[in-house]
Amino acid sequence: MKIKRILCIMVAVLITAVCFCSCTGTDEKNKKGGKISVVTTIFPPYDFARQVAGDKAELTMLLKPGTESHNYDPTPQDIIKIQDADLFIYVGGESDKWVEDMLASASKKPKKIIVMMDCVNKLEEEIVEGMQAEEEEHGDEVEYDEHVWTSPKNAIKISKTICEAMKELDSTNEAFYEKNTNEYSKQLSSLSYDFQNVVDNGRRNTMIFGDRFPFKYFADEYGLKYYAAFPGCSSETEPSAATVAFLIDKVKEENIPVVFTIEFSSGKIADTICESTGAKKLMMHSCHNITQEQLDSGVTYIELMRNNVTALKEALS
Repeated sequence: MKIKRILCIMVAVLITAVCFCSCTGTDEKNKKGGKISVVTTIFPPYDFARQVAGDKAELTMLLKPGTESHNYDPTPQDIIKIQDADLFIYVGGESDKWVEDMLASASKKPKKIIVMMDCVNKLEEEIVEGMQAEEEEHGDEVEYDEHVWTSPKNAIKISKTICEAMKELDSTNEAFYEKNTNEYSKQLSSLSYDFQNVVDNGRRNTMIFGDRFPFKYFADEYGLKYYAAFPGCSSETEPSAATVAFLIDKVKEENIPVVFTIEFSSGKIADTICESTGAKKLMMHSCHNITQEQLDSGVTYIELMRNNVTALKEALS
């Protein structure tokens, strides 16, 4: 992980130095028809911006559909898109360290930048009982969980921040952005209500993930307990025997009916737990990324999270 981050930083710095002389005039191309250009690193801010802007923005998501977000490396074209954007939105945190280094060294920057982690109350990354932690040593440095969008209430805060930025960039369509954001906030509030209703009426309040756990903000929002193989941003793929045994025992002790995996996971850990316990394997989508087919069909954050409502109901039954 550290080597990959260093390489990302080196690439970003080199590209920054080279592209100053080659990207003249790109702004006009990005704003065909007077639309503002919005660049995001991953799917959640891409969809939030899409809901707020409607057809008033040219949207770009840097992470290719179907790829694992934690392994993303920026290309020279990505760096140019970021620098030429009217609005650039990224998560923040350790995984986006390359962004901060790139922006710090660039003489040309987006007109506006939103860091999603700065829009909400950050939570420290947590190592719960039985979880296999990263082998990297971070000393006394506090690490915050980066998956802020998994709470629909946080999604409302982020969307409102995006709206304010778009209003400043394009005051002509201020009322349009405001109307879209208000409507979207109602949809997100309804989603949050449905999650809370599932939790309030569940027979249990524990989730088991035979996978990484990128739902810290979600779990805290709805008062859920959880056990998982790894933290949300772990690069580990093979759990210790002790971790698997702990999760198997926990499923048996509490008679938990569902073991979760996340999108783009092999599901092998969950399969092992399910084979030993008779539990059912289900996916809970973290919305980090989507497939090309989902992108082409226009799938939304709310659609993916509504599927999670159904999965959670079965897990807590």
